Amino acid sequence: MDAGMNTSTHLKAQARCPLQEHFLPRKSSKENLDRFIPNRSAMDFDYAHYALTEGRNGKDQAAAAVSSPSREAYRKQLAETMNLNHTRILAFRNKPQAPVELLPTDHSASLHQQPRSVKPRRYIPQTSERTLDAPDIVDDFYLNLLDWGSANVLAIALGHTVYLWDASSGSTSELVTIDEEKGPVTSINWAPDGRHVAVGLNNSEVQLWDSASNRQLRTLKGGHQSRVGSMAWNNHILTTGGMDGQIVNNDVRIRSHVVETYRGHTQEVCGLKWSGSGQQLASGGNDNVVHIWDRSVASSNSTTQYLHRLEEHTSAVKALAWCPFQANLLATGGGGGDRTIKFWNTHTGACLNSVDTGSQVCSLLWSKNERELLSSHGFTQNQLTLWKYPSMVKMAELTGHTSRVLYMAQSPDGCTVASAAGDETLRFWNVFGVPETAKKAAPKATHEPFSHVNRIR
Repeated sequence: MDAGMNTSTHLKAQARCPLQEHFLPRKSSKENLDRFIPNRSAMDFDYAHYALTEGRNGKDQAAAAVSSPSREAYRKQLAETMNLNHTRILAFRNKPQAPVELLPTDHSASLHQQPRSVKPRRYIPQTSERTLDAPDIVDDFYLNLLDWGSANVLAIALGHTVYLWDASSGSTSELVTIDEEKGPVTSINWAPDGRHVAVGLNNSEVQLWDSASNRQLRTLKGGHQSRVGSMAWNNHILTTGGMDGQIVNNDVRIRSHVVETYRGHTQEVCGLKWSGSGQQLASGGNDNVVHIWDRSVASSNSTTQYLHRLEEHTSAVKALAWCPFQANLLATGGGGGDRTIKFWNTHTGACLNSVDTGSQVCSLLWSKNERELLSSHGFTQNQLTLWKYPSMVKMAELTGHTSRVLYMAQSPDGCTVASAAGDETLRFWNVFGVPETAKKAAPKATHEPFSHVNRIR
């Protein structure tokens, strides 16, 4: 009995090893190849009944009796008339369709019509291509514990520890384990350079780490009074959102790092995203409000007034995504009491569209290659849904998680999406396809003369 307990404990420990491949039993592709399902629409039931009853009796009687030339001629004529010359009873495919006329009768008119090139429908795999174990991931809607850096390294916070998974090699390393009195980790975000990563903590502090040397660079203190659940980089500015409702811009280059404070939310800030231009910041809170902030009207070390206050959501707003092909378009998703995805013109503050998804919206990602939007959800299906924009027609629903899909991150090339859920798994989906390779090569940049020589200032 002790041996059995030790074996089960050992297996459980193996299963909970962070970021190890999670294998699921799959059916062999060679199974059930002996099953042939007949196609009823292609069968002649009258003939089948005749062949199984009267036809067989007739054949037996004909064989027994002495056949005469007149009787044989009559039998052949009857078989041709009743179409009884074929021998198959069960049909497994329909008859081929009649050939379609390739050219219309009026050839002169067809010459003036150019055929339209139809784009083939992209194949979207319905199952995750890889599943890793993510034990002890915090199942908290208001946190942000997953991010994929520009150097193709994925960072995930599991409890008090931050792990790095190199997507190029598949290797895993531990970045840092936070002390009990400071943790757990409540947010994580890569800097644009793909080397430095910010780690938000439960005790209101933010640590900056160099992933290449596994060295802590500094700790940002004093910006918040409670946990830091959301972060977003804008060049050298790290914006942090806290449970205290405050949003702080931190200039990581200087000692007095707090340069701007945005006040407008009355509850925890759970979503932060800078626009592609770096001029506008979107923030979502547990107060069901979305704010748009503009850096051009920000004043140093003072309370900053928001540009727009969007109050149409009826639940907490964590999911935020700026459109990559339309600068002033923002998508937002509401929590369990709202369940909608809304689209905003951030220049005017107008709501352009609202789509009821039927379940809690936890995260949103735009495709970098197509006009598509991916959303992750909670109860009841815990699915990822791919939408065509702007029609918002569902292109695919990806299932596999058994708990709400709280976190999503996109690979640098824009093709693969990683999702993490409360079921303690990290799944990778090839949902956005492969970018077009037949694009025109970018013109080579012209270098300045003597650009390789160090300049003297």
